[in-house]
Amino acid sequence: MDAGDETIESSGDFAAVPDAFQRLWTPHRMVYIQDGTQPHADACPFCLAPAMSDEKALIVARGVHAYVLLNLFPYNSGHLLVCPYRHIATYDEATPEEVAEIGSLTQVAMRVLAETSNCDGFNIGMNQGRVAGAGIAEHLHQHIVPRWATDSNFFPIIARTKAIPQLLGDVRRMVADGWPHDKN
Repeated sequence: MDAGDETIESSGDFAAVPDAFQRLWTPHRMVYIQDGTQPHADACPFCLAPAMSDEKALIVARGVHAYVLLNLFPYNSGHLLVCPYRHIATYDEATPEEVAEIGSLTQVAMRVLAETSNCDGFNIGMNQGRVAGAGIAEHLHQHIVPRWATDSNFFPIIARTKAIPQLLGDVRRMVADGWPHDKN
């Protein structure tokens, strides 16, 4: 378009322009990204999960102050979340007991995943706040993502798609069965 040209391109023309990305349409995820739609404590999935059966909520272990469950939208098979039972948003709001148990559950989860899945390493972290990438910013949760030397393939690079080779129920059963019953 020349500097003197007053013609403005319609954004409607862009919809048909192909790009390198495949699209996975997930409108049910809008609740996690729309402004003002973070769940309240009475609708928070991390507050509701402990009242469900372990199988339905994908819980693999329960402690006194926190629990461990599978991520419903995993980056890899075995992607776990450690959540306090209390509805708190950030790590600095956690009590010393919650911090200690989140740490202890994380350690046990790493051992169990290493034994049951033969992973080679882990990504562990917390996204604090929506701007930092937290899908559910109002309830503290720590990610434990198992990694394998061979888990990188062409799908994420070429097809912008992540292959998850195991069903969530199967992974939950494997991790729960591997969890020591005498401690967290």
